[in-house]
Amino acid sequence: MGVPVVRIRVLVVDDHRIFAESLAAALAAEPDVDVAAAGSGPAALRCLERAAAEGRGYDVMLVDAELGIPGTAGDRRAPVPVPADGESTPVDGISLVAGVRSDRPSVRTVVLAERDDPRRAALALQAGAFGWVAKDCSLQRLLAVIRGVLRDETHLPPALLTGVLRELTAARKHRTESERLVEALTPREREVLRCMVAGLGRKAVAERLFLSPHTVRTHMQNVLGKLGVHSTLAAVALARRAGIGPADQAPAGQAALAGNVVERGGQLA
Repeated sequence: MGVPVVRIRVLVVDDHRIFAESLAAALAAEPDVDVAAAGSGPAALRCLERAAAEGRGYDVMLVDAELGIPGTAGDRRAPVPVPADGESTPVDGISLVAGVRSDRPSVRTVVLAERDDPRRAALALQAGAFGWVAKDCSLQRLLAVIRGVLRDETHLPPALLTGVLRELTAARKHRTESERLVEALTPREREVLRCMVAGLGRKAVAERLFLSPHTVRTHMQNVLGKLGVHSTLAAVALARRAGIGPADQAPAGQAALAGNVVERGGQLA
């Protein structure tokens, strides 16, 4: 009896239908590769869910770097949310990588790109990708990357390495500066900031934290001032760089207890 072949299950995710089907066909010719193709982020998620339910999860996911980005030759429909750390983000290639990394960490992701882009490659690695590979690379090169990431290797084209390291160093510097600014906030201001990250407006924050709208407005102004930004969008971007996530979904009563809300002279602090 022969030794059974350990098969690698690969999911190709690309909204360029011809490319996706061609690549899937080429990979399927390998004796140890099972492959399927998905034409969008939502379709990829359905494939992952179905495979997991059948007990045959995918090992590697190959994702188009330009997946779902408006203006490309791919999917021009409105973005569809991907669950990631309890929030919804658009299904572009990088967001799909992050969502899958969070929900299915056993799946190794590799980004396929038409051009070298140190910034997006760095974002892909930060999102949890194990590799960035040119779409026009040889099949043997791609197979080597697929097998390599299953050994927890990280693969980048040598020409991209310096640029990616520079981007990651800059991102770390920005994160450190952002963390320093966030540390200057009071506990209540930080709580308000987390609500802003969750996308809550002033009225919703007031209801959630049992504060008056006027008090929330003051806290938001203080947050913007201490962070040195001029808009909620900029504050949220800085908070994310500092690692501040959105407020959880605890009921308002629990949030009030957690926040130790105290009424003082008719004004909620």
